[in-house]
Amino acid sequence: MQKPRTIEGTTLFDGAQARKGYALNKMCFSFNDAANRAAFLADEDAYCTRFGLDPRQREAVRRRDVLALIEAGGNVYYLAKLAGIFGLDVQDIGAQQTGMSKEAFQARLLAAGSRIFPGI
Repeated sequence: MQKPRTIEGTTLFDGAQARKGYALNKMCFSFNDAANRAAFLADEDAYCTRFGLDPRQREAVRRRDVLALIEAGGNVYYLAKLAGIFGLDVQDIGAQQTGMSKEAFQARLLAAGSRIFPGI
């Protein structure tokens, strides 16, 4: 049996993560339906209970911490629905991943873009 692959600072989504995050990802998939998004917003805790989220996952939901949700087994593609409900966009998530403020992350993106595409 092979040793699990690791990348420093990165949570790999593998079979173990999928099993750990099954309830969380199932809940996030439910957000494809507008009525479910509304039910979540009306009572987050009850909605999390309905899907059987564990305490770590519930706390990450309360904190709006996408990185903690990934560590708790969340699949980034499913978590995108939850992040949208939280009002977070891709730049908010990038800022969380880099430990920067959103404004600092945006400035970093603009600086990188001007190096790649001079004159922008």
